[in-house]
Amino acid sequence: MNRQELWRSVKFLLFSISAGVLQMASFAVFNELLHWPYWGSYLLALILSVLWNFTFNRRYTFRSTENVARAMTLVFLYYCVFTPLSTLLEHRLAGVAGWNEYLVTGINMVLNFITEFLYQRFVVYRKSIDTNDRAKKPESIEE
Repeated sequence: MNRQELWRSVKFLLFSISAGVLQMASFAVFNELLHWPYWGSYLLALILSVLWNFTFNRRYTFRSTENVARAMTLVFLYYCVFTPLSTLLEHRLAGVAGWNEYLVTGINMVLNFITEFLYQRFVVYRKSIDTNDRAKKPESIEE
């Protein structure tokens, strides 16, 4: 892996961590303060984190000019698969098996991080990486 790809991976990780903090914080508000149903708390927290992550990674990680509607549609399709599977996993492990809700959410976040990076890198942005105006300006770590 070259330096540029390593730095791209690090940026994706950092934005994913920030999205994870947003997801956990919003989940805590919905679950603990508002006492929403568990699945609803998880689902809305996931949606907020996806929008956050998509916005920053498109602009700063993949530095893409890819059409926003097309890219978001592809990400939406990813989540059409990931969301039901992760919600089912959350329900089975936290609801049925009695695992800690935050541990299960953390497991799903790691699964999401790995699969979403690969999907965005090799499907969503594969032909448009480093095409936006930020890509034309050198970044200090890549120099």
